[in-house]
Amino acid sequence: MKKNICVVGLGYVGLPLAVEFAKYFNVLGFDESINRINELKKNKDINNQIAKNILINSKVKFTSSERELKKFNIFLVTVPTPVNTDRSPNLTKLKKATLTIAKYLKKNDLIIYESTVYPGLTEEILIPIISHKTRFKLNKDFFVGYSPERISPGDKKNISEIKKVVSGSNKTISKFIFNLYKKIIKAGVYLAPNIKTAEACKILENIQRDVNISLMNEASIIFNKLNIDTFEVLKAANTKWNFLNFTPGLVGGHCISVDPYYMKYKAEKIGLKTQVISSGRNINENMVKNICSRILSAKNYKKNKSFRSIGIMGLTFKENCSDCRNSQVFKIIDFFLNRKFNVEVLDPKANYSELNKKYRNLIVKNFSNKKDCLILAVPHKEFLSLKESDYHKKLKNNCIIFDVKKKLVFKQKKNYQILSL
Repeated sequence: MKKNICVVGLGYVGLPLAVEFAKYFNVLGFDESINRINELKKNKDINNQIAKNILINSKVKFTSSERELKKFNIFLVTVPTPVNTDRSPNLTKLKKATLTIAKYLKKNDLIIYESTVYPGLTEEILIPIISHKTRFKLNKDFFVGYSPERISPGDKKNISEIKKVVSGSNKTISKFIFNLYKKIIKAGVYLAPNIKTAEACKILENIQRDVNISLMNEASIIFNKLNIDTFEVLKAANTKWNFLNFTPGLVGGHCISVDPYYMKYKAEKIGLKTQVISSGRNINENMVKNICSRILSAKNYKKNKSFRSIGIMGLTFKENCSDCRNSQVFKIIDFFLNRKFNVEVLDPKANYSELNKKYRNLIVKNFSNKKDCLILAVPHKEFLSLKESDYHKKLKNNCIIFDVKKKLVFKQKKNYQILSL
């Protein structure tokens, strides 16, 4: 099989994949967003995943014209798979990408899905879409693979350094996909026995992390009531050789806060009710409420009648990345805006291009005044590199500081009330 590769979806996953494959093969990068294609043609990645000099030297051809797809025979699908407002899987972009590819699919072509899905989705939903549209038969006229993406936005690891799991619709195509990825993945490639296993492995990886963080979050709620410092407990517990080093925090992003709902949805479809998975999600979803209620019950709030000014540092879903998708910080903002507080947000990393105007208008380069409350929601390195005096300039003398991950150390605490998870 010739290796003319088209990557469909050029976000945090698709672009690095296209750039890496283009070192060895003819690669087309397709995205339906004309704006995204235009910026990439100017060698600019607004997500800050790929540096300008790498884009300049890359051989990827970028296009938003779907007709270009007919020249290619291997399609890598890397579009987002979010959830709807009712937490059910939102497959709109995945189905659309599949239908687009099906228009131009030729006999013996291969489609490899990287988008995160629940176990069985590729075979139950996507393959039937292709077969219906093309009248082709799987493993006779076309082939399918699944290789879950493992890129973490903001991490500096090259995609080649992240071990890859691959699978295919039959043994021959599985081996072909294995060798295809082996060309770019230095960390190694693991061949799963079937597509369902590969789908399940990705979703379980993120559920495991979500559940472990929820345990730390629940523990932090208990410890706070007992007037125990959670992070001091963790320091002590980490002296045991097999203690897992998870910490409490806000859980957002496109994977960890989404994938458990995909598993829950599938479990319910087969008559099962998730317990640990759902419990963990509920705890993590409610941590914003915990943070905000603790601020409004703090003594420095109660004794300050003019307490109105909130400064939030960090908007992205985690530190040192530009990705704001499903960030829990939006909920913090909404909580205080709904109660008529004045809110300003600092974030030197965030990608503002797709933000709702409501939030974009709150973002400032510097706070306009001293704050009654400072929330260090996302500890970007830029915030942690500030001098203590820089923080004092932002704060009123009797302010509340909620340092979510307990990253700040003040020698001069003044009359601050400092809280953390």
